[in-house]
Amino acid sequence: MHNLSDFTLPRLDGTPQNLGEFVGKVVLVVNVASQCGLTPQYEGLETLQKTYGDKGFVVLGFPCNQFAGQEPGTSEEIGQFCSTTYGVSFPVFERIDVNGANAHPLYEWLKKSAPGLLGSEAIKWNFTKFLLDRTGHVVERYAPTTEPADIAPDIEKLL
Repeated sequence: MHNLSDFTLPRLDGTPQNLGEFVGKVVLVVNVASQCGLTPQYEGLETLQKTYGDKGFVVLGFPCNQFAGQEPGTSEEIGQFCSTTYGVSFPVFERIDVNGANAHPLYEWLKKSAPGLLGSEAIKWNFTKFLLDRTGHVVERYAPTTEPADIAPDIEKLL
């Protein structure tokens, strides 16, 4: 698998979403969690979505419970948290694993395409971010502590 369009995942309501529908847009893929010290980044992600969404940009959120059990809720609970706490308008998907034997193939591809520090492929924590260009290829990987606003210049270059 070499492109975003190779993957279909269920949205929070269970509806299958072919990620190929986002090819043609600049995409920021983020593993999210609602009970993490970095959870306030949802606000910054939503700001990016509102600022650049009309210009061909989209954030895709993938809840993950692999880091200290910080995303334990059901899909319904995750959706309610995202909408009521942060007014999230970008697509959020059903919870997945990003590391280990059950890691989703999307994340296996992302990690191989943009390894982390010292070539490590493992996702270190919630809110690791991957920026993809309009053709659906990975351009950059950002650490969990990278604030969404700090990614804006890279987004602007790709738009």
